[in-house]
Amino acid sequence: MWRTMDLSARPEWSTLKKIIFRITFVFLVLFCIPTDPDWYSHLFKIDWTNLHARDLYDIAHISPHFVESSRDGRWGIGGFITWFWVLLIAVGVAAIWTVLDRKRREYDVLYYWLRTLVRYRAALGIIGFSFEKIFPTQMPYPSLSNLATNFGDFSGHKIYWTSIGFMPQYQVFGGFVELIPGILLLFRRTATLGAALLIGALTTIAIANLGYDGGVHVYASYFVLLGLFLLADAIPDLYNLLIREQYTIPNHYKPLETPALNYTRLAVKGIFAFYIVVFSYLQFLNFRYDPYKQPSTAGVSALRGVYDVEIFRLNNKELPYSQTDSVRWQEVIFEDWTTLTYKVNKALDLELSNSGGGTSSSKTGHSSVDLEKGYEIAGVGGGRRAFHYFADTTTKTLYLLDKNLTASKKKKSDVYSKDWISAQAWKHIGDDNHLIDPKAWSTRRDRDFAKMDPKLLRDKMLLRYSTEDGNKIILSGTNENNDSLYVVLKKINRGFIIPPPVLVSGSY
Repeated sequence: MWRTMDLSARPEWSTLKKIIFRITFVFLVLFCIPTDPDWYSHLFKIDWTNLHARDLYDIAHISPHFVESSRDGRWGIGGFITWFWVLLIAVGVAAIWTVLDRKRREYDVLYYWLRTLVRYRAALGIIGFSFEKIFPTQMPYPSLSNLATNFGDFSGHKIYWTSIGFMPQYQVFGGFVELIPGILLLFRRTATLGAALLIGALTTIAIANLGYDGGVHVYASYFVLLGLFLLADAIPDLYNLLIREQYTIPNHYKPLETPALNYTRLAVKGIFAFYIVVFSYLQFLNFRYDPYKQPSTAGVSALRGVYDVEIFRLNNKELPYSQTDSVRWQEVIFEDWTTLTYKVNKALDLELSNSGGGTSSSKTGHSSVDLEKGYEIAGVGGGRRAFHYFADTTTKTLYLLDKNLTASKKKKSDVYSKDWISAQAWKHIGDDNHLIDPKAWSTRRDRDFAKMDPKLLRDKMLLRYSTEDGNKIILSGTNENNDSLYVVLKKINRGFIIPPPVLVSGSY
């Protein structure tokens, strides 16, 4: 509850309190306004007539950006280095402010508007965060390849995110745990409750990501910090009410009600209401047709499943089955989407990002291009390789590209010509950019496809396939080294204990 404090009754602040406020004000303003040039670049590129869920998410994803962290610096405690630099800036600005504004008695008005800024910033971000769980795409149900991977071959973050992914009901619940405080923060009367719920929910996420190297601990801690600032104002009143059991009426500054101010509040809340409705619809489309972490293009239906390798010939020489062979394939899997994976007894460099960002040319790793979606292979060891394929179903030919750049970036040259996929084959394959339901297509896909780096070297394979009923598949062609390859696959019923997904993302 808020009451309008009499202007003449406002007490003078102590010198220490004014200094702390000045530092806090600068610190939080820098936390709440976009300081990353890429944020503004993205804003001006948005096609507001054809939005994608990630367009709105990226607008809501504001965090201080003054130092480009190294790859290792994003993980663990090192991820908080930017906070240190923001604090140094805040202290410097506050020192100058103190010299220039020594006679100021109090900052009640400025404090009110700082709280308002922080409330709306926290609400904007956490609401944007929540819909990725309400429509479970942040932690997808594990792929067949992930289900078939040994537990010990998963990184910490993969274990945590996968355990949430195969329980989408819990993930949806977590989304509402974030959405509710976001809505409560939009109103002064419920802001304290919203801040308390925000702190509880995001502290859990921050600690879990810090412990499992999930990479989201800094962003989650950012909301905890905003929540603590908002809650701090109510702690004395809550203490008097709940601990001392005294009759308590909060008495804080609130600006006088004017028509202009009331209309502005209604307009801001109307914008947030529109944001929630539109974002929820876009996130549903993303979940249903174009999940941002898993490929969206349907794979060849006749090939889907888990296969044992019966025959493996390399350059017309048959290699017998051996678990220690570093060349012979083991356990080939065709996903529902356009990914083929196989195990091989050969160590591979790991992609550790929880978004698979290191496998793509996209800076954030949240690309619309199936080839650049690396979450399915991120955090997975055990020698499993993954290839994205373009399928020419007319000639029954697969054109495969390695999804993990770390496996091929050390090569000095490409063993295939630039036109290894002919124009005629592309006519059969179709436009990869438009192989999703038209309802989910957006101009963001155009931007993501245009940003693909053609200079990136990826291992390539060209394989022809033949099958009658999908129980037996023959692959023949050339591998990444341009060696002749002949593989006979037999489908196996690989049973899994975990239940099938209740909420299925993608349309395959």
